[in-house]
Amino acid sequence: MSEGEQIEEVIVWVEAIPDNMVWKVHKVNESFFGYRQSNSDHTLFLKKQHGEIIALIVYVDDMVVTGNDLEERKALQNYLSREFEMKDLGHLKYFLGIEVSRSSEGIFVLKKSIEVYTDADWVGAVDDRRSTSGYFTFVGGNLVTWKSKKQNVVARSSAEAEFRGMALRLCEALWLRLLLQDLGYLSKQPIRLFCDNKAACDIAHNLVQHDRTKHVEVDRFFIKEKLDDKIVELPKIRSEDQLADILTKVVSGQVF
Repeated sequence: MSEGEQIEEVIVWVEAIPDNMVWKVHKVNESFFGYRQSNSDHTLFLKKQHGEIIALIVYVDDMVVTGNDLEERKALQNYLSREFEMKDLGHLKYFLGIEVSRSSEGIFVLKKSIEVYTDADWVGAVDDRRSTSGYFTFVGGNLVTWKSKKQNVVARSSAEAEFRGMALRLCEALWLRLLLQDLGYLSKQPIRLFCDNKAACDIAHNLVQHDRTKHVEVDRFFIKEKLDDKIVELPKIRSEDQLADILTKVVSGQVF
């Protein structure tokens, strides 16, 4: 599906979904409709044929049916409505940072790049001296994922703490990118990973072994590989512009 391509319609359905809902939908689609369960997200089911695509997403107590094959979409909706009690909630406006604009001719999909803000404190936990890292992930300017969590091991420097956080955040962004690709939205733009720790960014660009980087050697090669392949870039950012600061440390009221 190319940028700006029109698709027929987006319908949102909702119901009281049992615990085994994803499994039941999977069996229904596998047996009768030939949908493929996404490897990126097991709640996403896709069917692509003759240059057209239909997507079914199951999320908690909602289901989203979308695509540019009107006949296939109606057949799926009719079958699911017989299998499950549903209610039509109308047209979808936003999903995973993708803005859907509607006109008299249909809907228009606007795709934008992924941005990740990552930050970490250093030995902030007084009980075990582990560091806390956090991140925000934006797609097209919309916040889609975020987390603040204590790291699994003690970092021996602030650069090491930041670097471990960078590697984990990049994995999250790569998963999100694969999910969007499953939906047919291919982006040639690199993932923008914002880290305000200069030492950590320098380590990412330099494969020369140092004593201070041997503890994160695998992460170092992983990030450098993605940099060389132009999959990710590390734009400079000032500490006062680092959004993820609020997830790892106490900040002043001026930040808000």
